[in-house]
Amino acid sequence: MKFFIPFSLAAALVIPTTALADTPEKEEAAVPDTLGFVEWVVMDDTGLRLKARLDTGAKTSSLHAVNVEEFEQDDEKWVKFQIPLADHTVQSADESSTIDHDEIILELQRPVERTVLIKRKGAESQRRYVVMMDFCIAGTSHETQFSLTDRGNFTYPVLLGRRFMRDDNILIDSADSFLASQECDYMSLEELLDKQQARIIKADNAT
Repeated sequence: MKFFIPFSLAAALVIPTTALADTPEKEEAAVPDTLGFVEWVVMDDTGLRLKARLDTGAKTSSLHAVNVEEFEQDDEKWVKFQIPLADHTVQSADESSTIDHDEIILELQRPVERTVLIKRKGAESQRRYVVMMDFCIAGTSHETQFSLTDRGNFTYPVLLGRRFMRDDNILIDSADSFLASQECDYMSLEELLDKQQARIIKADNAT
């Protein structure tokens, strides 16, 4: 029996000519972070830890989501979507836990950033919703666009694309994985239920 968890979810710079001689030297550009082609990420709003593939072949990041539905809120387009934990490996729960992650579906809501039309070889084109989401990787927080799509048949529920890498100065080592020197805090399923104040509802009774 499956369950799901719904979440309520210029100023101009003026430099006097007399001070030019005293202008400090330009700071050197920050050295890019180097990550492996697979890393752990933690979605900030849920504390859920998922494996992510970092892919330079994709521009926009994507997140595994099913039952994506558009609705209107405050005269804006929003979507609600579900993340079935049974579809992918997530953090291990405490052995004494009475909660089985295979029986849990997370439900989230986000305003629509834009939509994209994906052309697929040998199949009909697919329109996907794109939302902004915060997440943690290598101990640091980031925000980027995620397209919502069913990645249940893929190994990794999260794909991080070039837009994230460019905006956050990331280099990828394609020969190795899990190179992050720092980890992100994440929640156990019990903590997730408690701190997010979520309700567990039988999927068969969900509306």
